[in-house]
Amino acid sequence: MNTCTYSFEEKAWAGGFSTVAGIDEVGRGALFGPVVACALVLRPELRVEGLNDSKQLTARQRERLAMELQGRGALAWGISEASAAEIDATNVLAASRLAMTRAVNRLALRGVEPDYLLVDALRLDLPIRQEPVIHGDALSASIAAASIVAKVWRDALMDALDAVFPLYGLKGHKGYGTKEHLKALREHGPTRFHRMTFKGVKDGN
Repeated sequence: MNTCTYSFEEKAWAGGFSTVAGIDEVGRGALFGPVVACALVLRPELRVEGLNDSKQLTARQRERLAMELQGRGALAWGISEASAAEIDATNVLAASRLAMTRAVNRLALRGVEPDYLLVDALRLDLPIRQEPVIHGDALSASIAAASIVAKVWRDALMDALDAVFPLYGLKGHKGYGTKEHLKALREHGPTRFHRMTFKGVKDGN
């Protein structure tokens, strides 16, 4: 059941905030590659149908919605990453916040300055009014939209890197710790894009 609505956005708009950005990240639990975050501003005058937590949608549904959002559904979006090296240097939560902050800052490159942030479960170190929403990608239309665009972006990156590292099966598991991926790590060792501090990479199990 889709419980994702525009209620968080409507509350912010009613409170006088004009540019509400939803922020989410994907790839936090993967063993390979970056965390990817998206900050996305939906158009108040337009409702995009079918928004939901990206994990609850099929790849085809995500791709269709991402095209609609990046076409006419969103006023603006910003996508950014925190690399595997940055995850290892701090931790994946800090890296997720870093990627999210970068994504918000990228909105300015499109001439959009959000005055209210709806963030999936986290609070960012930014001087902007914000509201952390637990399970936000399943509840808030803006956060769900951000999760979809980020997921499609990261999946495409994994597909591209599969051609560079064909021994690891990235196109199938998108960098997560499947049996196939763990077996490849035991046989071939990690690449420079693996997260060396993660179980399954550092210990080979």
